[in-house]
Amino acid sequence: MTDREQYTPGPASGAQVKKDGEKWTLILVRELRHAPEKVWQALTDPAHLREWAPFETDGNLGTVGTVKLTWVGTPTPFETRVTRADAPKVLEYNDTRWELEAFGGGTRLTLWHNIDRRFISWGAAGWHIAFDVLDRLLTGIPIGRMAGGDAMKFGGWKRLTAEYAKQFGAEAPHWPPKAAQKS
Repeated sequence: MTDREQYTPGPASGAQVKKDGEKWTLILVRELRHAPEKVWQALTDPAHLREWAPFETDGNLGTVGTVKLTWVGTPTPFETRVTRADAPKVLEYNDTRWELEAFGGGTRLTLWHNIDRRFISWGAAGWHIAFDVLDRLLTGIPIGRMAGGDAMKFGGWKRLTAEYAKQFGAEAPHWPPKAAQKS
């Protein structure tokens, strides 16, 4: 068995939401065993992002400016403006903010991501899996990116989505969407 086949996400944890009408902000915290500089590189370098993140970019996110960002499963890139890049502490672009704090020989990584409330549990589950993939990549035991539809096919996806929905007091979206289900 490969490391990817043996991977099982842990229980939903380290997440909360800030609610503001239809737009909710997912706040997800993960402690990584890696230095902030190493985590920063994984958050900003396009080659690293392709290994773990649910999107790709055509340029480095580590400098203020514009890059094209493409979410996994979407055909069209869109312009993304990096508005803050204070290495290795704070990174902001579009509706996403990352904070890196040196902690116990590693990094406490905090993500703020604005997500439509109907899909907040999906976002939490997706980022949970992405953070697991990131941790393994930085440890030198990559298991390959699991994002978009690939993550949704993964065995732990439904469980994580349900656990986060319960924690947030949100309804877990149906998959496949009801309109796509056969009658």
